[in-house]
Amino acid sequence: MSDEKKSRWKVPLGIVATGVAGAAVLVFRGCWHRKMSWPVRYHQHSYQVCLGCGIKRLFDEKLFRAYGPYSYDLDRLIGWDTGKPEGAAEQRPA
Repeated sequence: MSDEKKSRWKVPLGIVATGVAGAAVLVFRGCWHRKMSWPVRYHQHSYQVCLGCGIKRLFDEKLFRAYGPYSYDLDRLIGWDTGKPEGAAEQRPA
C-alpha cells in the first residue's frame, strides 16, 4: 500500500520541479529580445525597440542590422555612438 502512495507523488512532483526550474531561468535571464520592432528614426539615428521589454538598440540602415549595447535610454545610446560622454549634452557653459 505504501508503494502505491509513493508512485502517485513522483509525476506531480516532477512537473512542479520542472516548472520551478523554468521560472527560475526566466527570472534570472530576463528577456531574450527575440522580437524587435522595425527601425525607427530619431535625430539622424535609427534604433529598434524590443517588443517584450522595451529596451532599445541602435540600427545601421545601410547594413540592415542592429549594433552596439542595449539600453532603455536612447540619449545614452546616441552618446555612445557619437563618442560623447553620457552627460555632455546637458552641460552648458556659464
